[in-house]
Amino acid sequence: QVRLVESGGGLVQAGGSLSLSCAASGSGFSLRAMAWYRQAPGKQRELVARISTTLSTTNYAESVKGRFTISIDKNTVSLQMTSLKPEDTAVYYCNAQTRNVVGVPYDFWGQGTQVTVSS
Repeated sequence: QVRLVESGGGLVQAGGSLSLSCAASGSGFSLRAMAWYRQAPGKQRELVARISTTLSTTNYAESVKGRFTISIDKNTVSLQMTSLKPEDTAVYYCNAQTRNVVGVPYDFWGQGTQVTVSS
């Protein structure tokens, strides 16, 4: 089992910045990548940013490119969000993409943290 503990988030005015962090702990699984997703009211959950733990490659949603930066340090993934817009308002979820000892992939999720950007 992998446990994900998120921190950060909150309320910020448009144009401001926030940081999110997510620490992964557990055993029996190897981390392949970590990511942040978000879900706004009435919308589907969408990928915000992803980082590979093996190659350190990153992927971003078009809507956040140039404003958000994902990074990883050991088993903690962070998301630095700048130039925030009201449309960034959502619950942000940490995601860990893993494989178990025999190579079967498993996804784990954090509990979610609210980010609210006021106009």
